[in-house]
Amino acid sequence: MSEGEIASPEFSRIVDRRSVGEAPVRIGASEAECAALAKRFGLVSVERLEADIVLDIAGDDVLASGTLRADIVQSCAVSGDDLPATIEDAFSLRFVPEEDWADYEAEEVELGSEDLDALPYDGTSFDLGEAVAQSLVLAIDPFATGPDADTVRSEQGLDNAAKGGALAEALAQLKKD
Repeated sequence: MSEGEIASPEFSRIVDRRSVGEAPVRIGASEAECAALAKRFGLVSVERLEADIVLDIAGDDVLASGTLRADIVQSCAVSGDDLPATIEDAFSLRFVPEEDWADYEAEEVELGSEDLDALPYDGTSFDLGEAVAQSLVLAIDPFATGPDADTVRSEQGLDNAAKGGALAEALAQLKKD
């Protein structure tokens, strides 16, 4: 890919806001899309990714709320072993027209639990698949540990509170210098 060229998302489902109706939308990633998402997100694999979404028009914005479901395999944060996980996560998003995006971002707003994550869109279309992919990566526990994590911690001396662990040792060495 050349400089300035934008990569297309691995899981792209373009929706034209003019076609938004009352019926929920169901999207799912193909095997190839799952493999590409796993590579992008540093996962061992994405076995399944699907979502059911309700879309509503709010002026020029499009509101999306739904539930994503995924089966993934990630690496244990301690042992590195494969760790299968099933994710079911509700999400709510607001697609904002590109021409309004700068104003939207400039507003210093403290987000509450009822506020929606926002994504810009250009023209009349937005990428629902990429939004679901981004919601998936936010739902993954980056510190998930498997059944052997305690054993590995013990073997590596990471569970000794008095010793302080590997980070404490490294910081202590810096302090001595």
